[in-house]
Amino acid sequence: MLVIGIAGKQLGEGERGWIAAPEVSGVILFRRNFESREQVSALIEEIRAVRADEFLICVDQEGGPVQRFREGFTRLPALARLGEVYDADPARAVALAEEHAWVMAVEMRALDVDLSFAPVIDLKRGNRAIGERAFHTDPQVVSILGQAYLRGMRLGGMAATLKHFPGHGSVLEDTHFDAAVDTRPLEDLRASDLVAFADAIDAGAEAVMLAHVTYPLVDAVPAGYSRVWIEDLLRGELGFRGVVFSDDIGMAAAESAGGVGARIAAHLDAGCDLVLVCSPALVADSLAAVRGRTPCPPQRLAALRGMVASTWQSLLDNPQRTRFIERLAALDAPAE
Repeated sequence: MLVIGIAGKQLGEGERGWIAAPEVSGVILFRRNFESREQVSALIEEIRAVRADEFLICVDQEGGPVQRFREGFTRLPALARLGEVYDADPARAVALAEEHAWVMAVEMRALDVDLSFAPVIDLKRGNRAIGERAFHTDPQVVSILGQAYLRGMRLGGMAATLKHFPGHGSVLEDTHFDAAVDTRPLEDLRASDLVAFADAIDAGAEAVMLAHVTYPLVDAVPAGYSRVWIEDLLRGELGFRGVVFSDDIGMAAAESAGGVGARIAAHLDAGCDLVLVCSPALVADSLAAVRGRTPCPPQRLAALRGMVASTWQSLLDNPQRTRFIERLAALDAPAE
């Protein structure tokens, strides 16, 4: 039920105990955990040695401003570059979205990473945290490129995680640091931010990550611990049957639920399957808060485990990857 962060580039003894706890369903890796491809591969092997059952290794490898592993990996352009291409050449943008997703997924799968939390399908409408991470301002364009991204991830052996439901892009505040409130009625959200989520769910997306945004005309509490958003709208109206992730409970916008234990309880009781605890400083309290709760069922986790995986050498020898990387690199090339 918890996906936790760890402190460094190797496991500490206390962290081995955390990972062994049945309430911990996975680990999320960050820049602080990365030095090189060889080092992070060894770290993942360490984690797998502690938990050989259904257990998730996760990362945010979106490209652009959010790419945790950089040296030794393809430098992926921000998703906003794909939206810019779409305005001039929709077919090329769709192809590039699939290629971007495939390159990202196969490189992570070669490391034995199960999930990169992608794609961002928020609207590019000025949010401080989203910015260049989003494809476009137009819901239909985001839907088209988001579905292309899902196809590319699946071809690369990775399940997709849509974020940040029901849409984080249309409010200004960055929920890492501030509470965020979107005062639009549900009808407006259905016609805009929710379009890409509904279409990607219909396309079979395996997971959804909730936003720490409050939509007071829908429910008084943030979406991440709102049964209205999770049970009534996401699972009920949209028919989603996959895994629901919270966003990081260490973010400022999650504090409205109370202390660490209260935040975790609120998210789980509202219908989240997995709760992100990204800060190692919060893990011990989080584990204490969930003792006695039934862990996330292994069959739920199995749907998110990585599928096919290439060796790194086979990726280096793959001419398709080389072509895709060249095309993606051109998106960030300076204008002459």
